[in-house]
Amino acid sequence: MSIELRQAAPGDYDRIVTVMDEWWGRPIRSGLPRLFLDHFSRTSLIAEDGGRPGTPAGFLVGFLSDADRETAYIHFVGVAPGHRGGGLARRLYARFFELARADGRSVVRSVTSPRNTASIAFHTALGFTVTGPFTDYDGPSEDRMCFRRGLDALPSGRAEAAHGTGTADGAPARGGQREA
Repeated sequence: MSIELRQAAPGDYDRIVTVMDEWWGRPIRSGLPRLFLDHFSRTSLIAEDGGRPGTPAGFLVGFLSDADRETAYIHFVGVAPGHRGGGLARRLYARFFELARADGRSVVRSVTSPRNTASIAFHTALGFTVTGPFTDYDGPSEDRMCFRRGLDALPSGRAEAAHGTGTADGAPARGGQREA
């Protein structure tokens, strides 16, 4: 089965939100408003199942930070249950890293819930540093773990996380705009 990655388009929104709750096994689609594909489709990706035209096998929604010219941010990533464990999420991340580098970005950030141990393990395996949990990060009782990965490749293929943006303890900088 052939999976092709392509740039997302605003018209992909309905195809994505239609499968999200099923893929996660719980209501989750409210976390991905339409505005993300309307305004950040250039840096978002769709993985299409070649055997099932029009059916997403996965997606990544990301953007280039306007507040921090070094940072790109991954907001949401999903892989269909039947395509998990085959490296598709890694391919989506690798393509996003290429897009970020092409725009001169040197850092990729993301966040997740402390309960999402699979996401924490996945990001750690990809070379992200993980900090947190940060209490009330996204409002009352909305704690988050923060991920950061530098895009300077080391010979091992892992990213260098040495140049920091944020606070001395690895926490994201706070202010008008969140940098995670």
